Amino acid sequence: MCYQPAGADYMKTMDKNLRAPTMSLPPSVGDGNCYYILTEGCTYGSKYFPPGSLCCCSERSYLRSFADRPSARFLKVIMLDEGSTVTVTVEILQPVRREVAALLLGIGGPSERLDSFLERLSLEAALQAGPGQKVTVEIERQHFPGVIRYVGSIHKSPLAALSPVFFGVELQGEGENRGRSDGSYHGTEYFKCKPGCGIFLPFSRIRFAPGLENEPGKQKPKVETEEGVPVKVGDAVSFYVDEVLRKGIAMAVYREGSQWFVKVCPEEEGTTDIFREIPLDSVVKENLISQSVFPTFGPDVGLGHSKQPKRQASESGEEGESGNPPLEVNSMVQITLDKGNQVFGIIRWLGYLPQIKHKMAGVELDEDKGVTAGEWLGKYYFHCAPKRGLFVKLQSCQPDVRFQSSRGSDLNLVEDSEREALLHAPVSFPPLRNEDAVSVLRGRMKGIQGHCNSCYMDAALFSLFSCTSVLDSMLFTPFTLCDRNVQEILREEIVNPLRKTGFVKARSVMHLREQLTEKGKCSSFTNAEKDPEEFLSLIMQKILGIEPLLKLQSGGHEGLDCYCYQIFMDKQEDLVVPDVQQLVEHSFLTYDQKLVEIPSCFIIQMPRFGKEYKMFSKIIPSLELDITDLLLDSPRECCVCGDVATLECSGCFKDKMFAPTGLKQFCSTCSKQVHSHYRRRTHKPTRLHVPEEFQCRSPQGSQRVPREKMELFAVLCIETSHYVSFVKYGPENEHWMFFDSMADRHGDENGFNIPTVTLCPEVAKYLDLPLAVLALEQPRDMDGVAKRLFCDAYMYMYQSKKMALYK
Repeated sequence: MCYQPAGADYMKTMDKNLRAPTMSLPPSVGDGNCYYILTEGCTYGSKYFPPGSLCCCSERSYLRSFADRPSARFLKVIMLDEGSTVTVTVEILQPVRREVAALLLGIGGPSERLDSFLERLSLEAALQAGPGQKVTVEIERQHFPGVIRYVGSIHKSPLAALSPVFFGVELQGEGENRGRSDGSYHGTEYFKCKPGCGIFLPFSRIRFAPGLENEPGKQKPKVETEEGVPVKVGDAVSFYVDEVLRKGIAMAVYREGSQWFVKVCPEEEGTTDIFREIPLDSVVKENLISQSVFPTFGPDVGLGHSKQPKRQASESGEEGESGNPPLEVNSMVQITLDKGNQVFGIIRWLGYLPQIKHKMAGVELDEDKGVTAGEWLGKYYFHCAPKRGLFVKLQSCQPDVRFQSSRGSDLNLVEDSEREALLHAPVSFPPLRNEDAVSVLRGRMKGIQGHCNSCYMDAALFSLFSCTSVLDSMLFTPFTLCDRNVQEILREEIVNPLRKTGFVKARSVMHLREQLTEKGKCSSFTNAEKDPEEFLSLIMQKILGIEPLLKLQSGGHEGLDCYCYQIFMDKQEDLVVPDVQQLVEHSFLTYDQKLVEIPSCFIIQMPRFGKEYKMFSKIIPSLELDITDLLLDSPRECCVCGDVATLECSGCFKDKMFAPTGLKQFCSTCSKQVHSHYRRRTHKPTRLHVPEEFQCRSPQGSQRVPREKMELFAVLCIETSHYVSFVKYGPENEHWMFFDSMADRHGDENGFNIPTVTLCPEVAKYLDLPLAVLALEQPRDMDGVAKRLFCDAYMYMYQSKKMALYK
């Protein structure tokens, strides 16, 4: 990839220095050593060194390797983290100055270290920081004010080539007593403060806000990133890549040694989270974006000025001249960009960004016309789908006119409190069905991204919310025990992005897992393997406090309520390849169970236990589950003549003379005939409750008993401890999609999982097969992923659309 220098004639030649290998750049020296950071992982013998590892070599060794052989490709270095000497390829070494290496060495994890190295503004601010400067520090994911009292190493080893640099900070205000020392570390005093107010941190845990006032006489000069440089943060720029003109936005301007670079977010499709670092002399500036920190890259929105709206909300958040209420987080707003184009969205964050003096708003847009997912210069201030995030000055936002009313309209008759509730009501997106589901959900990097044993939760959430709204009450209803924070995360960070863009990042699910760990008093939800029923019971019962999905009676005793129904049954020799209908009926009959009412959602666990035990090698999905005969005090149909049944017989249910599915109940006449056979004379039928409206006599067969059926909408499957799901997105038998949150992976230990959603119409082929043929079908010969649906089913999910309207 080559970048061509910018100029009047857009010269098509690269500067000689830019074409040279990385290692031809003069290394940073200061103590006779050259320091480097690994941009890629490497293996040496049995050891693996991940990206972000630091190393060094002596100036003499460097000169010996490259003076006579400028094209040399390998260099012997010392790894600073553990002292071993290894030989690495020069292509993965990035030279760093000694002071930069010392700051980076203070960060423990190589991955975080590399991220901090790439976030140039924070690194440059740390290099300029000194005692007396006011900062904000991060402690246990919370931020507190403090003052730098010491900068330097706190543990020196005579054998180490370089000592890590830490910042000694005296915590103030809310941060008092959150520290771990009085300015001393291991018996050595580095500064003085109250006990519990001192802490030593790497620069990555410190926010060096330029707007904070420092102590008199000790204020450090502003970090030079823009002074005297023609391109500034927020500028629209053009540059050449392989002789093709590209456009983008300047995200950062920084200096490496004597050379300036521009970090650019390209306009091209598919590069939302990819930044290019381009030499300053290869970039030409276009129109300056005065209001919007990020431009919009939609097809009908150009790069230019964000117009100042006539009606503004002041930066203090006070009511504007027009009488509009102050804008705050969750306010619905519109933003006018250049050429009069407008975008609409919801404010997700308010505050101040590094190097920008104005109060800013982080807005989640309604359409893919942003350039971020809530990230600004490597740090996330809010979370949204890719290309939905935009940072603008707060004064550039105005209330969304689509939700404003003119004078005399009906909305003016609404009380202020009601109007406020209407304007800030939670946003909802309908489930995806038919072609919409295919266009939004199908593909790589679609669905919910898996991370650290999250597949049980990923598969469950995708099944419950992608293509059905049967449990959408979990997202909005103010239940008795409802934890608003968990509900908001579930709605705003998972379900809405899934339905809007078809993709949910792993960090959103991790945010939910962290909340479940905190609220559920279980420390393992963020990292351990779990089963879907554990997750569903925790979030539905203990956290959101919703009513049980199933209300059961067993042996005449009510109150046996649950969220997931586990099938228990004895092994049936004649039941080789059962369907779900048969398994549910056998389980209900075995334990004398009845449904007290029709459920809106019926979640059924198969008779298996993880990957260790399966009672049946294949189970046929029942696309419809007939629960008529499972309902308590519901009219039943005689299985012989079709009239209203008055008696039920468990003995006849096991009789092979009858149909393999359906409980066996009879009217009085048919019961006498059936039980007159000598093999059935020992049966003991039980009397059924017949509703009053069905008790009146009528001609035989004239009273039709209504059937209550539920439809299958998803199946969770497990194989070798990994959960996946099948979701039915349309009415036809072939309308199935297969979701795997960890279908592929990019990179190794420090990489990420690639979730994938694929269509699997081949499932219909096997659903249409006769039972005898399907029983003989070998799993290894089944097409596509059909084998997993029939052989690995763990949990079936059914819905009653009729009842979902009332629950």
